[in-house]
Amino acid sequence: MAAGLALTAAALAATGLTGGDGGSGAADGAGGSAPEGERRPVQLVSAPVRIADAATVRLLRPGDRVDVIAGEGSGADARVVAKGARVAAVPRTAADGSAEDPTDGGALVVLSVPRSTAASLAGAGISARLAVTLC
Repeated sequence: MAAGLALTAAALAATGLTGGDGGSGAADGAGGSAPEGERRPVQLVSAPVRIADAATVRLLRPGDRVDVIAGEGSGADARVVAKGARVAAVPRTAADGSAEDPTDGGALVVLSVPRSTAASLAGAGISARLAVTLC
């Protein structure tokens, strides 16, 4: 399940789908370099992420900002994978209207993050349990 989710996230990141913030990646539409002193907008992608605690996901709403933490084992090796990620969607797909996975207790959330962060989230989701904190 985690591997499939990670592959989906990587595929979304590779296709360049935006997270709905309106940024196309290039300031002038031509894809060229930004003039000196002008910052180009960061291209955001949609990253589906399975959070270990489904009850925490039920607290989230689109537009919320979260930090994503990956914990392996006892939590002593916990690390922040994404800071200030915007919640794009909290899918409701199961018969009871939730996106919970009854096999491991987790739930799905879609975050709008930069492409590089999406790749980090996908990788962390394969080997660690993910948690979120509201910003």
